[in-house]
Amino acid sequence: MDKETFDANTEMKEEEEEINGEGDVTDAKPDRKGRFILFGSKKKDGKSHEKGQSDESHYRIVSPTFQYKMSQRRMGKCIIINNKNFAKETGMNVRNGTDRDAGELFKCFKSLGFDVIVYNDQTCKNMEQLLKQGSKFSLSHNFLTFSVSEEDHSDSSCFACILLSHGEEGLIYGTDGPMSIKTMTTLFRGDICMSLVGKPKLFFIQACRGSEFDDGIQTDSGPPNDSLETDANPRHKIPVEADFLFAYSTVPGYYSWRNPGQGSWFVQALCNVFNEFGKQLEIMQILTRVNYMVATSFESWSEDPRFSEKKQIPCMVSMLTKELYFN
Repeated sequence: MDKETFDANTEMKEEEEEINGEGDVTDAKPDRKGRFILFGSKKKDGKSHEKGQSDESHYRIVSPTFQYKMSQRRMGKCIIINNKNFAKETGMNVRNGTDRDAGELFKCFKSLGFDVIVYNDQTCKNMEQLLKQGSKFSLSHNFLTFSVSEEDHSDSSCFACILLSHGEEGLIYGTDGPMSIKTMTTLFRGDICMSLVGKPKLFFIQACRGSEFDDGIQTDSGPPNDSLETDANPRHKIPVEADFLFAYSTVPGYYSWRNPGQGSWFVQALCNVFNEFGKQLEIMQILTRVNYMVATSFESWSEDPRFSEKKQIPCMVSMLTKELYFN
């Protein structure tokens, strides 16, 4: 495995030894509402509770006409940008737990057929440059040949990018400060990255989107049993913003929670559902189950009641024009 890819097992083991026992934290500036290091968690086991269901529960009317064709030679590239350490002047804390997220995501998307590469601790300029031109490889300098938006994706079925960092609404943090998420996603618009026209472009973003807490609300009902086309027709125009999917860890305006020992709530749920149903269900079904798991299986706890018993709900924004299956 080359220098840029991620040795998931080693990193995860080292981090678990280093930060075992820490509680949940948020991906936000610590000086907004104090330093959010929480002491413990009411999080349930985060496991999928649907193994006992029969295959009939997955029944769905499927029409090939309304599916993306996933028959190219490659599934496509998946870029994971994993920012853990930040310059002092940003005011951002170390994102303990993010290496575990990156490791689990690496294995998860690899199993779906993606060519996955992890980039750690990237500045804003580096993030934009990586997604635009990539880097070059030489045995003497250990750089990996990699280009993304300027590459020919004709033999790929789709593209995925995962951003793990601190954030604010519309912004993602490089190690040296914030930048607009749109700066990176625009690189893959249909009028810029022609070889991905008509193909799904997926962005998964684990970061805060504001400084609000979700206190949750008690209900009288709960989980049952307490458990939880690739080829665009050249005769027709399609919107340059079409075929994007944005899966955010939280809704606009809110904090996103991360456990230093177990990783972020969103990534834990995402990997859990993908590992179990990634080759069976359509992407919106998958993300709906992720929403359900995060909403029902996680809750923060703190000795400071201001930060205790908080909830989170992920958010998906789809401009997909067809159904997406990874089978």
